[in-house]
Amino acid sequence: MANRVPFIAGNWKMNLDHQQAIALVQKLAWTLNEAGHDYQGAEVAVFPPFTDLRTVQTLIDAEKFELALGAQDLSKHDSGAYTGEISGAFLAKLDVKYVLIGHSERRSYHNEDDAVVQAKTAAAFRHGLVPVICVGETLEELEAEGASAVPVRQTLAALAGHDNLGEFVIAYEPVWAIGTGKVATPEEAANVCGKIREAIAQQYGDELAGKTRILYGGSVKANNVAGFLKSVEVDGVLVGGASLDADEFSGIARFQKHIAL
Repeated sequence: MANRVPFIAGNWKMNLDHQQAIALVQKLAWTLNEAGHDYQGAEVAVFPPFTDLRTVQTLIDAEKFELALGAQDLSKHDSGAYTGEISGAFLAKLDVKYVLIGHSERRSYHNEDDAVVQAKTAAAFRHGLVPVICVGETLEELEAEGASAVPVRQTLAALAGHDNLGEFVIAYEPVWAIGTGKVATPEEAANVCGKIREAIAQQYGDELAGKTRILYGGSVKANNVAGFLKSVEVDGVLVGGASLDADEFSGIARFQKHIAL
């Protein structure tokens, strides 16, 4: 992983009301800190629903433990008559550091194309948020184009056209492995992450490519995360369902530390 800080990100999706969020974060605080399991070699973040953000932010401050806060989406607009949308300015006021952009569920269920993802990435940069840009191929695309073509194309589309590139993270999630129980092999994941890094290097230079964190996501659990994190190309994981279980998620964070440093 060179000098890149490993990143463990938990996407709660549309789960947990604010009371359930309180219970989960309090248990995470205990399992990650008070139980004596050192995870300080990695950065750990959670991505709650919008209705939980303030609650989780308050708890993180009160518990005084190292947990970064992320949002699951943002609007490409800064303000205005856009009912139901959330401005990056609002997220920044809540000490949100990261924001997911272009998750496969947004691309599929909300018809977000590469142009929308690029515009939302620009909005994140404008408000000092770190976009976690999600890329990945469906089974049909995998069979038609191969494993890396779609993720590379989506990555370059999201990064194109910005005056300046701020910090960003790429999360490679093969769509066929999200919530299905199917998992890409560590070799497959490392190969695609490597191709993404090569493409960033060719377009923007080795320095930017070398410091960009590229994650793998797709049915990640404590008992399979080690295989992915052994590769120098994989800088962490984007965790879905397993992030709703404090023991499982903290196990991923702790286990990652032992193989990454």
